[in-house]
Amino acid sequence: MPSSVIHTVRLVGRLLAAAAAVLVLVAVFLALIVATDGAGSGFAAWSATLGIALVAALRRGRRRTWRGRLVPFLPVLVAAALTLSVCVPTVPTTRRHPPALPFVTTEHWSLSTGSRVAVYHYPPIGHGPRHRVPLVYLNGGPVRGISVLDHHFLQRLAGQGYDVYAYEQAGGGRSEPLPMGQYSIDRSVRDLGAFLDRLGSSDVLGFSSGAVVLTRALADPAVAARLHRAIIAEPGPMDGPTTRIAGQKGRPSARGIAPPMTGPRSTHVPRYAVAFGLMRLGLLSPDNGLVGQAEGDNALTAADLGSDTASGYCARDAHRIPVEDTARNFSFSAAASLRVQQTVKDSPSIARQLRRSRTPAMLMIAECSSQVRQWETTVLADDPAVRRTQYMPGVGHHMWNGLGDNDERAAAVITAFLQNKAAPLPDYPTRSDIPAFLRAHR
Repeated sequence: MPSSVIHTVRLVGRLLAAAAAVLVLVAVFLALIVATDGAGSGFAAWSATLGIALVAALRRGRRRTWRGRLVPFLPVLVAAALTLSVCVPTVPTTRRHPPALPFVTTEHWSLSTGSRVAVYHYPPIGHGPRHRVPLVYLNGGPVRGISVLDHHFLQRLAGQGYDVYAYEQAGGGRSEPLPMGQYSIDRSVRDLGAFLDRLGSSDVLGFSSGAVVLTRALADPAVAARLHRAIIAEPGPMDGPTTRIAGQKGRPSARGIAPPMTGPRSTHVPRYAVAFGLMRLGLLSPDNGLVGQAEGDNALTAADLGSDTASGYCARDAHRIPVEDTARNFSFSAAASLRVQQTVKDSPSIARQLRRSRTPAMLMIAECSSQVRQWETTVLADDPAVRRTQYMPGVGHHMWNGLGDNDERAAAVITAFLQNKAAPLPDYPTRSDIPAFLRAHR
């Protein structure tokens, strides 16, 4: 075999060995990140990994020439640089709240629970009758700012004579954060009760995870006493047993077929890709030492949630998904949201309490829902006070979305129920329809 070929084979072998060494060190670093829960912004894991690597490199170079002794240190330097990028913040580590919106005043209410939340008020306008009962909106998230698209829908409801209030749950949007250990679904329900204490008896529209808060409030007599009517729109799982239901979803959504969202992504930065990825896998706690709550909130962008946004629309709308929010208004707390979701998973069944509910309620279900159907039908089955169900054709999880007449149709369904008028759509599915509804994969 020619010497040049031998030399090439040896060089390739050395490069492969060096690459393998780098990968091993990165794997050790990630394992230590998990073991230390990201302590010291990851520097505890980085220091330990570097120490292990240096000892190994010194041992490998003991019987070599001085030049040969340097070779084992090259993978160490590469691995040290790669892993160091996970330890260095690239955004501010103190919370940056979104600037004020130009079309509505942001108020801050201090609730009796200790939460300080951002509140938006849209007084009734238009020439029609004014409705005496306030309407409160609970957005999805769970810990997320209210999107501009949702604000526009609330303005539409105010234009029909409703006195509309919305607040961002603690830690979301312009609301003040809580210590990570204080986030829970029960805290969210107590905050709703405290908000209604200030406002008085109100109608409440809960969407997605906001619908979960509302459903659990219906099962809590102390909070339910302040609820006049409840609209449960596209709810997630209401308790631990419901989260374990692996059922079907609605008609196909745009997830996986919509064009990728444009804009910067924090998940393209090693630090946040590692932190959010490990948190999502349950390998890092929401209160980890790698990325703090404020830094994580500052880092996450709308493009990071592109696939989740697409899942809120029908497949037929994949190439015309609207821009839901502005970069300046967008806010999502991944860690706090995971913490709240975990407390839902850990909670016992609320079915028995919900069966005692007497608050008039309506359930809204989207045709192309990305929610598990049994999450929605369980509410219908367990809450005897659900008076009507409105199956919304032609829309995905985000039912009011500015496309076509979707906002108008959603508003018509909501206002008809609040005014105790005939429903614009058939009452479907009813409780007796649930088995056939699920079999039909509607």
